[in-house]
Amino acid sequence: MRPKVVIVIPTYNEAGNVAPVTRALSQVFRLCPLYDMHILFVDDNSPDGTRVKINQLIKKYPYVHILNNKRKGGLGHAYKKGFVVAIDKYKADIIFEFDADLQHDPIIIPTMLKHIELGSDMVMGSRYIEGGGIPKNWGLHRKLLSRFGNIFIKLVMFNFSIHDWTAGYRAIKKEVILQILPLMNNTAFQGYTWQIGLLVKTIQKGYKVSEVAYHFRDRTTGSSKLGPEYIFNTMRYIMKTRIQEIFKSRIFKFLITGGTGTIVQIIALYFYRMGLGYQIANFISIETAIVSNFTLSNLWTFSDRRLLVVQIPGKFLQFNLASAGSILIQMVIAFMGEKFIGLHTLFIVPIAGINVDTGMTFSIVGILVGMFWNFFAYSRFVWKKK
Repeated sequence: MRPKVVIVIPTYNEAGNVAPVTRALSQVFRLCPLYDMHILFVDDNSPDGTRVKINQLIKKYPYVHILNNKRKGGLGHAYKKGFVVAIDKYKADIIFEFDADLQHDPIIIPTMLKHIELGSDMVMGSRYIEGGGIPKNWGLHRKLLSRFGNIFIKLVMFNFSIHDWTAGYRAIKKEVILQILPLMNNTAFQGYTWQIGLLVKTIQKGYKVSEVAYHFRDRTTGSSKLGPEYIFNTMRYIMKTRIQEIFKSRIFKFLITGGTGTIVQIIALYFYRMGLGYQIANFISIETAIVSNFTLSNLWTFSDRRLLVVQIPGKFLQFNLASAGSILIQMVIAFMGEKFIGLHTLFIVPIAGINVDTGMTFSIVGILVGMFWNFFAYSRFVWKKK
């Protein structure tokens, strides 16, 4: 049985475009004999007679279908409902996002399907890779806005493997839709933020995303639905998403845990030195920080790999051994500092009255260097991924 492909096309006041886009897709369908190709228009109760035009097309083309929305819910709302119907009613294996205004060139559909065959989970039509492009007649402000938007998202997300983050031309496996769709029930995804959100969540789930070059066309009929809210909502979503990613990342948790351990160690060192020599006090303060780090690491940093109670004694010993490199680094730096620079006061904390001397400074430097080793050792040995 041939895999079924459903091209979902949201429409609102696209009466002049639905026939041309259907004819253009019909020509491309002849180039895809290995697939059962279909078109699903999702109309948001257009007042311009779009629905009438689509119903006329249905009589002529057996692979054309319509989903009538009772209200205008936005791009994301239309795609969401279209995806559900495409999978549940028409048994789609692959779903396309496609514009009704033929700004998306259908000629690359066979190439996009080939990428799916080769293992991609989502394939995007890209304007910003070699072979792609945007309309030459676009105004300078629109070109800059499009380019800047993609650069902004790349920088914020710190992901340069995707070249066209705002692309709305996509082929997506059914499996991806089934996993991602429940994550996009928020009202924030009803408008154009849908496109960015769907891509971000697909990447977060580890799916393979690839790009195929195409030239984006300017629409010849109808008017663009994009407004200032598109830019604002997209930027707000990207910033919020990135901040959440950083806060949830293991490296962020590790830094907070390590920072907490650093504070514990510095405070412990200050008090231990009241009755002990510098080297002994420094060693004991390090071990105090290790206890703090082990506890927070198990409960928070590596909570997804949390140790069983029976594992804790042995793993704590392993944690200490893994930390030996960090301890050695810190002891060497402290020794070298004391030996060649000496111990003397640098400044006094005004409120607490604590003397901050070169000994504490050497310890801080050693801590920072040792943290690089610690993250590697803890990830690979103590909380080894199963």
